[in-house]
Amino acid sequence: MSSYDAAVVGSGPNGLCAAITLAAAGRTVIVLEASDTIGGGAKTRELTAPGFLHDTCSAIHPMGISSPYMSTLGLEDHGLQWIHPTTPLAHPFDDAPAAMLARDIDTTAATLGIDGDKWRDWMSPWVTRWEGLAKDALAPLGIPAHPIWMAQFALSAFRPATSLARSRFKGEAARALFAGLAGHSVMPLDMAPSSAIGMMLGIAAHAVGWPMPKGGSGALSQALASKLKSLGGVIQTHTQIDHLNQVPTDGPILFETAPARLADIAADALPYAFRAKLQRYRHGPGVFKIDYALNSPVPWKDPTVAQAGTVHLGGTMAEIAASERAAWDGEHCEHPFVLFAQQSLFDDTRAPPGTHTGWAYCHTPSGSMTDMTQAIESQIERFAPGFMDTIIAKHTMNATEIEVLNPNCIGGDVNGGVATIDQLFMRPTAKTYRTPNPKLYLCSAATPPGGGIHGMCGHFAAKAALADHP
Repeated sequence: MSSYDAAVVGSGPNGLCAAITLAAAGRTVIVLEASDTIGGGAKTRELTAPGFLHDTCSAIHPMGISSPYMSTLGLEDHGLQWIHPTTPLAHPFDDAPAAMLARDIDTTAATLGIDGDKWRDWMSPWVTRWEGLAKDALAPLGIPAHPIWMAQFALSAFRPATSLARSRFKGEAARALFAGLAGHSVMPLDMAPSSAIGMMLGIAAHAVGWPMPKGGSGALSQALASKLKSLGGVIQTHTQIDHLNQVPTDGPILFETAPARLADIAADALPYAFRAKLQRYRHGPGVFKIDYALNSPVPWKDPTVAQAGTVHLGGTMAEIAASERAAWDGEHCEHPFVLFAQQSLFDDTRAPPGTHTGWAYCHTPSGSMTDMTQAIESQIERFAPGFMDTIIAKHTMNATEIEVLNPNCIGGDVNGGVATIDQLFMRPTAKTYRTPNPKLYLCSAATPPGGGIHGMCGHFAAKAALADHP
């Protein structure tokens, strides 16, 4: 059929890492991308006005710089440059100084009042273990290299975030800071294991920071593409795959797609019962996203917030928990938890001189078409009075529009499926990367270890394919 030994459908970081793993093993591999540009959830485009570079989906990459696989690829030799904000994260409050998640634990502790020592005592041991923890946590289910550490981690990580925060902290600052971190799990904070992602992000902030690629998230995809091409790999854009006979290989085919998309493309090449399992895979809430072109930096009420690359706008733990519960239950929160990034404060390639960008989103019910602009901007104005006066232009996407932009984001789910305990390891089925068809594999965020720009899903899927096709 072709001289290609293997093919990858989809060119997000997982697809590119899968292809790199195959190419490094001596396979001739082609990556097929439906869009006009590569990157999946790691793209950068001018969405608002000329010269303003906005990340279409992911923006900040603690798991990218931590990735046990991507960190070995020498992507700096392919143009990748990590930029570290002065502070990874700020969490402002209405009538109190912001909680600041800094690289330095003591600096963070100083902003948490009565819970500063508790935060320091909790985080410090994990920071020293970060490299081993990341390798074990960003891996499929199996015997970890550090079983005692993982058992200790699981005792806290597999608890609901609200329960863990109340048991560890007395003051609102630390509780709210952790609630915001756990909000990245895109599940109710009174549900297990919402603490897991909160802990991973908190530890990562101290251990490696929350950096951004210079020039935008698309720069990470371009670096991965450059690495692949240096190994002889081929990338073909504008190539929509609807049937297996469109894929130019007789070897293994890896799909960086949602499980249901694989079921559609594979059709009768997979047993009906397995296709039904793929189609029953559960996706989580969607998002409503706004990108801003601004005429000045955001006028934060607490000026220390301008030191942070990422800002969590949600107030108290109770407010954040209510917002995340609403999205999960199919409701729209009047005061949503807003995740905000201000990349241009630290990367002057992102906007014309004297101007800035803003990146904001909140969680919504799956498939929502509701315009959350006013709700998001009310939250920003709450902590940055005068923000509206800085807006030059803006671009919005509701959950349905996000799925149109990237059909793998079912219902606007940018996380690759809910990370409930039953879907955390056996995702999307007990076969994880493999399928009943020995030629077909899944390598998207719907496989372990799940969502995030780390490439590990693709790497492990490719290793499975290499094991099956030596």
